[in-house]
Amino acid sequence: MSSLLGMLLGLAVGLRHAFEPDHLTAIATLASEARGARRGAMLGALWGLGHTASLVAVGVILLGVGAVMPSRVAAWFELGVCAMLVVLGVRAMVRAWRQGGAGPVHVHSHRGHAHFHAGVARHVHLRGRVVAVRPLLVGLVHGLAGSGALTALVFAELKGNVARVAYISLFGAGSVIGMAIASALVGASVHRLDRGQRWLGLGAGALSVGLGIAWSLPLWSLA
Repeated sequence: MSSLLGMLLGLAVGLRHAFEPDHLTAIATLASEARGARRGAMLGALWGLGHTASLVAVGVILLGVGAVMPSRVAAWFELGVCAMLVVLGVRAMVRAWRQGGAGPVHVHSHRGHAHFHAGVARHVHLRGRVVAVRPLLVGLVHGLAGSGALTALVFAELKGNVARVAYISLFGAGSVIGMAIASALVGASVHRLDRGQRWLGLGAGALSVGLGIAWSLPLWSLA
């Protein structure tokens, strides 16, 4: 495989990779809280950035030592993703049931009188910009789970560590673009819904729990 073809393939495969069932399910539970396509796209892009960061970090380490990830370690990373899907699903269902379409609820007080109101999801501020923490962490976990198979692929297909790291990076860039598109669609759908937001959250949560459990069953024998 030529280096140029390998780079282009990495970008395309990363774009397709974003639309795998576990990724879409995880981001659906997160983007169901988004209000609009722009907010949804930001959540998906943050997922992709976390995914890329862990892919590149683990890939560079494995390439540096000239080894692929042991299958047992890879299986445990995959089980971590399954557990995360279950946790995200339960959280989405509980939130949807308690809060409906109002969004996250926070305690606020004025002159000693406390009350509840809707607010934005948990976030941090980076140079004046609000950055959601949860999708970034979810992406990091997903990247760890996929790093073993990806580095095994680049060992087999590409020559030289520079080309291999470039492939992994472009693969991650493709996943950022793909996940931003997918979560933007979810965010746009949520924005158009009214009372249906609760049922969207419940449905996404139930799907996440079911997929997490089903995905984990064949992995236990490998771990």
